[in-house]
Amino acid sequence: MTLRIYDSLKPVISACNGAAVGVGVTMQLAMDIRLASTDARYGFVFARRGINPEAASSWFLPRLVGVQTALEWCYTGRIFPAQEALDRGLVRSVHAPDELLPAAKALAREIADNTAPVSVAVTRQLIWRMAGASHPMEAHKADSRAIQARGKSGDAREGVTSFLEKRQPNYPDRVSVDMPDIWPHWQAPKFS
Repeated sequence: MTLRIYDSLKPVISACNGAAVGVGVTMQLAMDIRLASTDARYGFVFARRGINPEAASSWFLPRLVGVQTALEWCYTGRIFPAQEALDRGLVRSVHAPDELLPAAKALAREIADNTAPVSVAVTRQLIWRMAGASHPMEAHKADSRAIQARGKSGDAREGVTSFLEKRQPNYPDRVSVDMPDIWPHWQAPKFS
């Protein structure tokens, strides 16, 4: 599931309002933005059960919180509160339980109402795929191909026009058919 989330072209937002232990937390790591309620609790409890982290969490977790925190949480297997998750960068914000879903929906609405879906999908790919790049030149090549393609798009014209006319944009491009091919040498790893 985490690899499907990773491959998604749409933003994925998590709203955690309770215990997220084991796969309950590892599935959230591939999500783009994570919010929590004050009732949320997290735990990478694998070592306490005689197993190891799963769901590609050994790749996602250190990228989100750093190696030291990832190791501490996985070594100890302790359950920790939402405030610690916020302090260490696992979640973006903590909310009262009844305010969590409205906050997550407001964030999703801000993205949906104000941004070009194809640009968001390209940005999501750039950010996630470049997390493992060996040199910034890889990002420069990919984002240069993307900006060239997107600069010629109907979305770019609409973005500028709506800005000049001081109105909400109505982006014409669709993720399903208008994604630029900015990854000429990208081969998704095969499952074995």
